[in-house]
Amino acid sequence: MTDMSPNPHGPSLFDKILDGEIPCHKVYEDDDVLAFLDIFPLVYGHTLVIPKQRRAFLHELSEEAGAAVGRVLPKIARAVMAATGAENYNLLQNNGSSAHQAVFHVHFHIIPRVGTKGLGVGWKPGKLGDSDAAKLKADLQAALAAQQP
Repeated sequence: MTDMSPNPHGPSLFDKILDGEIPCHKVYEDDDVLAFLDIFPLVYGHTLVIPKQRRAFLHELSEEAGAAVGRVLPKIARAVMAATGAENYNLLQNNGSSAHQAVFHVHFHIIPRVGTKGLGVGWKPGKLGDSDAAKLKADLQAALAAQQP
């Protein structure tokens, strides 16, 4: 399932890693997925998991590529926990510049949380009212129904 088509956003750092132009500290690889250490880690054990299908955003991935990443993420998370002694971790995936995406190739960060080290997250929850929930639910269901199987 490896997709060699060019990223419409231009070649990314991860494209160069997949092409063997830039080395990485490879942790895992199969036909569809590559996992390697982040060279600018937030904490010891920070690992990246990428599909070999070259897409900038998660919603652009094929279902097959998404499933391949989904199969591998738990395995890599368990390995990160075992190797670092972390009992907790964050799984982070950003889409778009304003969402803090810096490399335009789908990637997941597995970031161990050890004491105060790891990913700090600010969360300011709002409130979803019943009428907004009903409209949003209907809109989401219509969007799902419109997608091709």
